Amino acid sequence: MTTSTPTTRTATASASWRTRPEAPGDAAAVRQVNLAAFPLAEEADLVDALRADREAWLDGLSWVAETPDGTVAAYALLSRCHIAGQPALALGPCAVLPAHQSRGAGSAVIRAALDAARARGERLVVVLGHPDYYPRFGFRPASRWGISAPMEVPDEAMMALPLDAPDAEPARPVPAGVIQYAAAFGL
Repeated sequence: MTTSTPTTRTATASASWRTRPEAPGDAAAVRQVNLAAFPLAEEADLVDALRADREAWLDGLSWVAETPDGTVAAYALLSRCHIAGQPALALGPCAVLPAHQSRGAGSAVIRAALDAARARGERLVVVLGHPDYYPRFGFRPASRWGISAPMEVPDEAMMALPLDAPDAEPARPVPAGVIQYAAAFGL
């Protein structure tokens, strides 16, 4: 967890979301968001396991979005992974309380987490997710850079985002190879 609490506000058509890094007292609320958003406890358990992994968990890259009353409504996590031995980040889990879905909370918290990663000088983020959702943040099929998942997945669902040039070719080379996720992912 982080000791400083930078925050941002993202306005959408239906709400204004306050985003901030996860604080030490947020673990239970984050777990509840993941339990409510997914049909099984696997994602909530994954966050808890990553939180305990000193190599995968990076302070300041676990973010929440709050309602005006301070309720944690959305969550996004960036954890350490590697590609060809080079450090990268894995986005996920990302979750939104059902009552706040389709209102911009998820987008706000993902953008805040990606901005925090850029500010840290991180180079690359990968995500296994819905190909109609993640391109709005600049993600493109990871195969474009020779990056692949350690399991069979549809090409369009395994995506990457070079953080230094999301809309163009990256200024720094992007490592190619198979993604090596943290042990908590069980891959």
